[in-house]
Amino acid sequence: MTEERVRAIRGATTVEADTTEAITVRVQELLTELQRRNELEHDDIISVFFTATPDLTSMFPAAAAREIGFGDIPLMCATEINVVGATARCVRVMVHAYAAIERQKIRHTYLHGAQGLRDDLPE
Repeated sequence: MTEERVRAIRGATTVEADTTEAITVRVQELLTELQRRNELEHDDIISVFFTATPDLTSMFPAAAAREIGFGDIPLMCATEINVVGATARCVRVMVHAYAAIERQKIRHTYLHGAQGLRDDLPE
């Protein structure tokens, strides 16, 4: 068994439209799936850093996270740099957590239109 360490786990998703409903559904799905794939409990999570592309302005991704119990976890949001040709309507996340997972076995989670961002990773 690997010793428990602080790990950074990445993920991203895209949304169909810049609405609070669309962002909420996709952010909650992303966090839930990231937790499931990495067998993380709530108390394992140290902090969560979100970025959103400049075309997403209807809400903070952290607000969606708070709705599923992340209110006691430090959350931070920022705007992703505006790179020509980048994936549109994309929310990215970096979760810092205590985990007994070897670095190479971390299950980074890329959903929907964000899957192509890291197509080198296993599903």
